[in-house]
Amino acid sequence: MAQARLVKFQKTLSHLSHYREGQRKPLGCGFCSVSEAVRRISVDEPSSWRLLPDMGDVYSEEVEVGSRLITFETGKLARFAAGAVVLGIKDTKVLSTVVSAEGDGARDFLPLTVDYREKQYAQGKIPNTFMRREGAPKERELLCGRVIDRSIRPLFPKGFVHDVQVMANVLSSDGEQDPDVMAANASSAALMISDIPWNGPIGVVRIGRIDGKFVVNPDMDELSLSDLNLVYSSALDKTLMIEMQAREISNADLIDALHLAHAEAIKLIKPQRQLAAKVKNQKKSFKLFTIMDRTLEKIKKLSETSIETVFSDPSYGKFERGKALSKIADDVKKILEEECDEESLKVLPKAIDTVRKMAVRRRIFEKGLRVDGRSLDEVRPLFCESGSFPALHGSSIFSRGETQVLCTVTLGAPGDAQKLDSLVGPPTKRFMLHYSFPPFSINEVGKQSGLNRREVGHGTLAEKALLALLPPEDNFPYSVRINSEVMASDGSTSMATVCGGSLALMDAGVPLREHVAGVSVGLISEVDSSTGTIKDYRILTDILGLEDHLGDMDFKIAGTRKGVTAIQLDIKPAGIPLNIICESLDPALKARTHIINHMERVTSEPRDRSAGNCPCLVTMKFSRESLWRLIGPQGSQLKKIEQETGARIAVNTDGGITILAKNQVTLEKTQEKVDFIVGREIEVGGIYKGVVVSIKEYGAFVEFNGGQQGLLHISELSHEPVVRVSDAVSVGQELSLMCIGQDVRGNIKLSLKAINQPSPSQIQYLPLGDPESPPVNGALSSTSLESEKSPCQENENVIPSPLSSGSDGDEAADPTTLYSPPSVLIRSVEECNRQESLSRLKSNNNKGSNSIPKNKKEKDTSPKSRASPLLQHISGILSSPVKNTKKSVPLSQERDKEETTSRVQQISRDKQKPVGSTRAGATSLKLGDKCIATVQQIRVHGLVLQLESGIRGMYRFE
Repeated sequence: MAQARLVKFQKTLSHLSHYREGQRKPLGCGFCSVSEAVRRISVDEPSSWRLLPDMGDVYSEEVEVGSRLITFETGKLARFAAGAVVLGIKDTKVLSTVVSAEGDGARDFLPLTVDYREKQYAQGKIPNTFMRREGAPKERELLCGRVIDRSIRPLFPKGFVHDVQVMANVLSSDGEQDPDVMAANASSAALMISDIPWNGPIGVVRIGRIDGKFVVNPDMDELSLSDLNLVYSSALDKTLMIEMQAREISNADLIDALHLAHAEAIKLIKPQRQLAAKVKNQKKSFKLFTIMDRTLEKIKKLSETSIETVFSDPSYGKFERGKALSKIADDVKKILEEECDEESLKVLPKAIDTVRKMAVRRRIFEKGLRVDGRSLDEVRPLFCESGSFPALHGSSIFSRGETQVLCTVTLGAPGDAQKLDSLVGPPTKRFMLHYSFPPFSINEVGKQSGLNRREVGHGTLAEKALLALLPPEDNFPYSVRINSEVMASDGSTSMATVCGGSLALMDAGVPLREHVAGVSVGLISEVDSSTGTIKDYRILTDILGLEDHLGDMDFKIAGTRKGVTAIQLDIKPAGIPLNIICESLDPALKARTHIINHMERVTSEPRDRSAGNCPCLVTMKFSRESLWRLIGPQGSQLKKIEQETGARIAVNTDGGITILAKNQVTLEKTQEKVDFIVGREIEVGGIYKGVVVSIKEYGAFVEFNGGQQGLLHISELSHEPVVRVSDAVSVGQELSLMCIGQDVRGNIKLSLKAINQPSPSQIQYLPLGDPESPPVNGALSSTSLESEKSPCQENENVIPSPLSSGSDGDEAADPTTLYSPPSVLIRSVEECNRQESLSRLKSNNNKGSNSIPKNKKEKDTSPKSRASPLLQHISGILSSPVKNTKKSVPLSQERDKEETTSRVQQISRDKQKPVGSTRAGATSLKLGDKCIATVQQIRVHGLVLQLESGIRGMYRFE
């Protein structure tokens, strides 16, 4: 067995015999030789041997930028790629690979593709999708890919038109570092060690500012506190790309930040060159797209004069100018076809474009005029309109020259915020700006598909510009979405979106402090062909689409009068000196101020939200039990309220709800329904809506405030006498009621008449003998009594009623004191004795004592035997309502005494009020009559009264 293993091992080693000592074989990004190759023998099974190649040579470099140690590593992963580098900061690792494919060289543009991906395994999660895998690239991935593309594209050789693909993948993330800047640096290093011709390397850094101090490569916690987020890309002496978001940073501070960023970025160039020197990979030779000098000169003679004529006529619009230039190209093509000049026909589009570029530059340098006749710092004519579509929450139209955008604003609840699924950053985004560039805006036929990199990039730039002026979420909890529809495009549609978005936000009532505007600044330069340095240049303000295409720079700057809020820099040459970039800030500020002044003529402050079609939003918090009751089984209660009102209700994570209604009326209606289900704190004098659930002879029971019940006594139904409760209310009827208090057991007492102020005829005191006088309510407030102190009253402290406060004079000033006394009923002495005996007996049984209360030992001043026949007759008449009243829950004796003394105090006040005095007989008493009575006794449940005619009755507390 051992002999067989040895033979197999020798055969395996023989496969290496064709290698000579010192012969080297490229292996991915590293190199190895037979003498350097290390072979390891491992045992898979006892009967088999196999050979494993090593990982090859692994090279690495380190550099410290700011306070972060950055490592470059190659040779370990993706060795078949033309270039592969893993860049790491602590536990965050990003792999970037580059490959290329050689084409025929007939194209006149660089087909560069950059893909940046963040997969959930990098943070130890499984994607929360149906397929449990990542789908199409998200917005953030597209934006990071654009940052890499704009940084590396200018450095490819002129005429290099072959396919190049850069792929950046986040391998692991600790959540502290944003991988986007790391991916850009890793892509630069991968291009450096590859065989693809590229004039790098570059350095990319992020600059933040916390408490006025700049921070290089801040982590995510520091970035959340920063008022500046600047991503800067540069070569050794030139700027390549800028992406910035800030909170109104001044030009002076911005220049300081740019110089700091450049100084830090160039630190990343040296380790990349050292890494490429270790790998020693040779650049391949690719066929470049070039135009022969004689071919270019021939086409120039055929077209230059006509092109200059078109560019010298400022009356041409975009499409008129485009048609004229196309006709010139067609005429040149016909001439070349007649001459059968195939070589010139192949490069005709690129050559014509070169002639146009030279004509535009020469006119600007020599005459200081542009193709539309403007001076270099002149802004095109402006048009602003706010509130274009009143049915929307906010809308505006903004035009600058022939560029036109329509912006709309939609306000939503906090739950409408966009959910983000990124490795770093916040989980949601409440402010969204969606930019749309339809084909009709440039008079072309095309189709619109999913996310477009250009649309995402332009929309995000405008979003950053406006976000700085958006009020904090605590003051303005709405989610906000702006839709920007490009109606016509002739350059700077993203900056027009900033202006139109600001107008639309003001129209929607969003409390912006001031307007935000944006403008695009261009550059025309003359370069020394031998050294590549810029000899002369001109800065253009508010560039056209043609000037963007034929120029060297598109520098988009947005902000307010106070400072800059967003920047995006794209260039075509291999870098622009930083001093020219800084010089462009001043003309941008001048143009921005001019635009803001024009916008303020249309609207200078947010519109009143209560006067327009703006939605209303309110947040309410409840206990867990109340929230469950509101949601209902499977959300049935919430869905029912939404269907009935049209409002939207979202349950928050903090145990509350957010209601979004289209107007104030709908909001109040929704709040009432929520209060009815959940309830709210009950206050005396508060008005609540309820539903009658049952009717008794003495009143109606009303359900309100989340299932609570209260008694609406018959005496509280109306200021007019009510004989039967069913005449005034019915079961299922919705009522608005006022809480007038609670009894000693906590039962709620409601009043319907308290919310309806009585007329003067209802509250005047008329003589009883007037047969034509209307009946008045028999409430305590309209009855005058003469009180006499009883022994039990003398032994008790007088406790003011919880429903009344202040002196008699104060009661007149307080509108609630007119209704503060409780409802009362007249009862016979016999009934009073019987009720009091039952109450005392029950009280004694509850105490478990056989002792006799002191009040029982006192002589009963009103036994049944002493009741006169007339009093018995009155008791019989009034016995019917007594039976129903006795169904109420008995009160404790101790609390009843306090209630009694409170009522006596109220009666003493009422005694001061003037009232007619008329002696009444037993047969003449009727509801609404007012009599003068004397208090004979104070009982637990009421007062024993004696009328002037000698009739005695019970004034019962309810």
